[in-house]
Amino acid sequence: MSTDLSRTRAELLDEGDPLAGFRDRFAIPEPDLIYLDGNSLGRLPVTTLPRLRRAVEEEWGRELIRGWTHWIELSRQVGDQIGTSLLGARPGEVTLSDSTTVNLYKLAAAALAARPGRGVVVTDDDNFPTDRYVLAGLAPKVRLVHTDPDDGIRTADVLAALDGDVALVSLSHLAYRSGAIADLPGITAAAHSAGALTLWDLSHSGGSVPIGLSASGADLAVGCTYKYLNAGPGSPAYLYVRADLADELRQPIQGWFGTLDQFAMGPDYVPAAGIDRFLVGTPPVFGAYAVAEGVAVLAEAGIERLRGKGMALTSYLVELADTWLAPLGFRLASPREAERRGSHVSLHHPQAWQICQAMTEAGIIADYRTPERLRLGPAPAYTRFVDVYDALERIRDLVAGGAHERYPAQPARVT
Repeated sequence: MSTDLSRTRAELLDEGDPLAGFRDRFAIPEPDLIYLDGNSLGRLPVTTLPRLRRAVEEEWGRELIRGWTHWIELSRQVGDQIGTSLLGARPGEVTLSDSTTVNLYKLAAAALAARPGRGVVVTDDDNFPTDRYVLAGLAPKVRLVHTDPDDGIRTADVLAALDGDVALVSLSHLAYRSGAIADLPGITAAAHSAGALTLWDLSHSGGSVPIGLSASGADLAVGCTYKYLNAGPGSPAYLYVRADLADELRQPIQGWFGTLDQFAMGPDYVPAAGIDRFLVGTPPVFGAYAVAEGVAVLAEAGIERLRGKGMALTSYLVELADTWLAPLGFRLASPREAERRGSHVSLHHPQAWQICQAMTEAGIIADYRTPERLRLGPAPAYTRFVDVYDALERIRDLVAGGAHERYPAQPARVT
């Protein structure tokens, strides 16, 4: 840990940052606003607006239905772009489709059907709510593994929950609250040794950390595109199915885009081969173009370089928090080791809700998460070290000065 806590040090880190130029690839209309919420909603790439304008004016406006000659393959094309550049998947293992929740339902239902006689799904009690809700609605029995909300899920605890009744292990690769990274290869191997399949939620890790889906032997995965992939609010999600497993699984939502001969309009559903059988209906054309633009920027930056900068940014944040914020009642609520966390950090404080409101007024955008946590997400594609420095300095000053005290306590329903 450096003893230099000057802003000059942050400026020097930015000067030596090989990804510094990528900040210019994003729309930043408020230069004085410090945005530390890229883990919830990424910034707008500057190429997305003209790409969408072209899609509306030239493709939809002029081509009309003739546009389907190139729209119809978008889900697979963009899926391959995501999979090969960011997820460590092979071509033909990822497709763009529906929302993360719907994709989780499709793959979880398919996994349960593929393991007849086994009715248990293993997940953890700190998994993202939509994951737990979907699994509880599908499985005869959900076995919850207790997870430390700061430190993340332990492979040994998952191993202890496995037996011959388990059909599926479904976890988040990166914990939404703390940023803790799960041992995806180790847990996958443990599940396979018990005869179970694995389903991973990559929503907070896709585009921020290397994943290595194919190399790990992971069976199934889902993820969103509006966080680190910078595709915008409501953008379509993606799903991954290991190539040798795809034809064994039964798609529970039998839509016409998932049929073998879509335009035969036959009387019976016959599933397409491979990943295409997990499509349902009309692809989200404009959303797919937005995903493609966001992914292209990250692919050019390189997932390994993004990971390196993400660790450096969060380590710098932790260092400043230890020095400036710990004396004010803050506590690190994420793994301390950079290798064990993703690109966001949580800080616990008894008045975190009020502090978050004061931060917004002070020009710092971050998240509040229960219980009593500030979640700070410096996205490596566009966040600078000076942004981290300025944010932590402002937080220190506003808490030390009591600026947060004028805000009411957390509303009961805020999560």
